Amino acid sequence: MLTVTHKPVLLHEVVTALAVQPGGRYVDCTLGGGGHAAAILEHSTPGGQLLGIDADPEAIHLASARLAEYQDSALLVNDNFSNLGNICRRYSFIPVHGILFDLGLSTYQLEDDPRGFSFQQDAELDMRFGPGQETTAADIVNKTSETELALILQEYGEERFSRRIARRIVQERPITTTLQLASVVEAAVGGRHGKINPATRTFQALRIAVNRELESLEIALTQTIAVLGEGGRLVVISYHSLEDRIVKHFMQKESSDCICPPNIPECRCGHKASLRVLTRRIIVPTEEEIHDNPRSRSAKMRVAEKGAPAARRNSTSKFSSN
Repeated sequence: MLTVTHKPVLLHEVVTALAVQPGGRYVDCTLGGGGHAAAILEHSTPGGQLLGIDADPEAIHLASARLAEYQDSALLVNDNFSNLGNICRRYSFIPVHGILFDLGLSTYQLEDDPRGFSFQQDAELDMRFGPGQETTAADIVNKTSETELALILQEYGEERFSRRIARRIVQERPITTTLQLASVVEAAVGGRHGKINPATRTFQALRIAVNRELESLEIALTQTIAVLGEGGRLVVISYHSLEDRIVKHFMQKESSDCICPPNIPECRCGHKASLRVLTRRIIVPTEEEIHDNPRSRSAKMRVAEKGAPAARRNSTSKFSSN
């Protein structure tokens, strides 16, 4: 039984951004340890309801214990958030007042998990969020061509030494554990460069590739509009530029009436705005939170609100820009 305590990032800011209210209905698409979910349920009492989704069955187990006092108000589903629309329809959980994505790994996944998400301990190269997924990190490391492996490291890890690392990995195969891989990466780049461990970007890239995280995020975001009710809030916390770029572009697109290329003289797309962006400037943790929880330092939160143009003009928010 895992006992690691997960500290939810930007907890107060999330509750405020979601405008949590008694009797509200909310979806936590990344349930994790249940920290955000517990705060949402606390502030939506009485009558609040929460649908929690996580691809990791261990997260469902941990969150169930944490949310035991709200068991009549919380429905927890072990599934990928790319199936958001189908899940909400299956449980008649539409429309909702708010949807949350916290895209970071939970503390237990980094510190006390045998699936190899971190190089802080030796473990098998697995990195799958759910046991039903076929491809593991070991499969990618040991079976992928050098060219494709370098592309994965460059695209998903933004690793400037991607070719050098891929070449060294191929030379050292088979690689089966986290510490073995970290050692190979360090040897490939010639030791540590700066404060970040040289294996950090490689592990990020492999995890993203194994779980198809960016593709799942894009798919899920497109489904949020149908799930949200008028005035409902979409809150997304990302931890690296790849995720944040996807969220930013989605919110920009869905807050615009026309998305035609600028060289087209008149609108042909017929696109209508469905969201209003409430965060012109991203929300980041305070220095105090970063000191208390160093893993929060890279968090970036964006917020949008669903509504027709007339309704949006009459709405106000703590996060609205002047």
